Amino acid sequence: MSDKPQTTRNRIQCILTEERGQIVFLDTPGIHKPKHKLGEYMVGAAKESMREVDAILYMVDLSSEFGSGEEYIIEMLKHTKTPVVLVLNKVDLLDKEQLLQKIQQFSSLAEFKAIVPISAKTGENTDELLKVIFNLLPKGPMYYPEDEVTDQPERFIMAELIREKVLQLTRDEIPHSIAVVIEEVHEKKTLVKIRGLIVVERESQKGIIIGAKGKQLKEIGSLARQDIEALLGSPVFLELWVKVKKDWRNRVDSLRNYGYGKDRDE
Repeated sequence: MSDKPQTTRNRIQCILTEERGQIVFLDTPGIHKPKHKLGEYMVGAAKESMREVDAILYMVDLSSEFGSGEEYIIEMLKHTKTPVVLVLNKVDLLDKEQLLQKIQQFSSLAEFKAIVPISAKTGENTDELLKVIFNLLPKGPMYYPEDEVTDQPERFIMAELIREKVLQLTRDEIPHSIAVVIEEVHEKKTLVKIRGLIVVERESQKGIIIGAKGKQLKEIGSLARQDIEALLGSPVFLELWVKVKKDWRNRVDSLRNYGYGKDRDE
């Protein structure tokens, strides 16, 4: 997970199963005014998901200033018939008076089914959020086995683990300009050999990711390898390459090659 905005690009299903039931969370790209075809795909995926769910969780970062982006989202949510729960994250950074002011501010803008302040970092009040969600869900069968936690294939998760490390270790201009593709996976007797490709838009970005004498890329690979080994339960040899593909976020062929912008029915 990254703390940088608009870094979720695909709709990801995550499954929580408890005795009281099963929740399927759809983690969607953030809604924003798109600046390129990748942005159009991301916003389209988010809006499409809103029509398919039983409840919408609108999460607000309390450490950020309220702006035109929030106004746009709230105006859009006013027109949905789906119950909307306002989730105020990072309450650990505010005192009670500041939190009350935030709740009053958002309450005056729209009618929410519930307003739940939480801290994803400390876990504060997340149990209350789950209670609210379960109360909004209709009764029905479990859609996934109890031990399943996501619908995404291993290659997708491996690519996201690598991209996560790039986001953590590089400058602010890099995150929105990269894609990660797993080109090869070879399972051998003693380890899994993986070849990953990091795609950027400019030579300067390539230099930042590689770093002096390849130091930055080695650190990205080392951290990602540890997470991938935990995912696969096996030793991993991870080989990473960096490639420049100019303006890839505006090229339909590149978006498809890198796993974005596919037809909705595929």
